Amino acid sequence: MFEKKHENLAPRSVFVKRLAASVAIAGVLILVALILGIAGYHWIAGLAWVDALLNASMILGGMGPVNPLPTNAAKVFASAYAIFSGLIFIAVMGIVLSPIVHRILHMFHIDERAIRK
Repeated sequence: MFEKKHENLAPRSVFVKRLAASVAIAGVLILVALILGIAGYHWIAGLAWVDALLNASMILGGMGPVNPLPTNAAKVFASAYAIFSGLIFIAVMGIVLSPIVHRILHMFHIDERAIRK
């Protein structure tokens, strides 16, 4: 997906396309995680769809639950979803930042080649 160490830096338009693709992939990942949370809060915790959306969004965003959870199963789900959300956050940041970090590191290698010549 990215250029190799010995290749020239990709044009800015290619970089922007890569960044847009990364953001799109991250968006899909967030959407899937949100849908899983909404479904769990609705069917396991017995919350209404809007309340399930609110709770899933708050957990996924790192804020915490809004509604009290009535059963032990709901509490276990909320715990697992909170851990899952933390991992999703790490994955999304890696996906979004990878083209940026790659471009910065590739610039260092280009400078290194210019010094050697």
